[in-house]
Amino acid sequence: MEKKRILTGDRPTGKLHLGHYVGSIANRVRLQNEYDCFFIIADLHMLTTKPAREDIEAIADNARDIVLDYLSCGIDPEKATIYLQSAVQEVYEMNLIFEMLVTVPRLQRVPSLKEMAQGANLAEMPFGLLGYPVLQAADILMPRAHLVPVGKDNESHVEITREIARRFNIMYGEVFPIPDVMVGDVPTLVGTDGNAKMSKSLGNAILLSDDSKTVEKKVFGMYTDPKRISADVPGTVEGNPVFVYHDIFNKDKQEVEDLKDRYRRGRVGDVEVKEKLSAALNSFMNPLRERRAYYESEKGLVDEIIFQGTLKTREEAKKTLSAMKKAMGLSGIWNRISRKAEERSKRTGQQQAKQA
Repeated sequence: MEKKRILTGDRPTGKLHLGHYVGSIANRVRLQNEYDCFFIIADLHMLTTKPAREDIEAIADNARDIVLDYLSCGIDPEKATIYLQSAVQEVYEMNLIFEMLVTVPRLQRVPSLKEMAQGANLAEMPFGLLGYPVLQAADILMPRAHLVPVGKDNESHVEITREIARRFNIMYGEVFPIPDVMVGDVPTLVGTDGNAKMSKSLGNAILLSDDSKTVEKKVFGMYTDPKRISADVPGTVEGNPVFVYHDIFNKDKQEVEDLKDRYRRGRVGDVEVKEKLSAALNSFMNPLRERRAYYESEKGLVDEIIFQGTLKTREEAKKTLSAMKKAMGLSGIWNRISRKAEERSKRTGQQQAKQA
């Protein structure tokens, strides 16, 4: 029995952080043995908010960094197909066809699009950003994915994909599975500054590639309970970023519960709490650093992984687009016209031969 498929990925805007890990990457690592996985480097999506020439020129290096982050987290290139979105030409055609199957008012109801426009300081929403979920549908349906592990902010996008797949199947025949969405165990990781979401652009992120000293520095700069002016003042644990991170990344649960108890009673200072969080995070990240160092030392290997993955994906994309056009009858139009043209050319050639 063939494995079911997964499609998910990231925009190459820079290195990934702990929020990406808990939001999606941890699920990818866990599921790569059960599913046929396609992980997209979504550089076309990047153009919706970062279309400047300097941003485009940075794509190749950013793509390498993302793949290094994947590999360091435990994604196995022998089990997963990692590819560059813009090099798969069929996705452009699929995007155009899918645009006919969704309305502008439906896209305007996607809440995250306005947030993306605001985050990119865009006064008005570009047409490409409004159509972001449609291009995402082309990405997901291109390998005919059954499951999409995403962060919380992309859940509404996948629902657009499901609607497009259903409509296509109803209009033209069963071509696509209806993909399910999987949100990470921690849908949104709070930033180190207490902001609701960790983000590179906000400067409140701990990167998967940060060294131990950088992690320590960021942890000691973390937001805690603003009402707690000294260690003997009882503090709030719930919603406190330091304890949110302890709960997720500290494997010593007994230590975490002890810290929480003493924090609530005013019997432990922020310094000790942060020291132990720093140690827990670095313990979690040390294996990532070792794997990253190995792949960085193998010159050209990351590029080879992207290259081979993209070649494989192109073949899958050709199959899917061909099935779409056949179901719609689009391929038949060109076949009939080209056949008639070839017949005429042949007759003309024969007549000219007789006259000669």
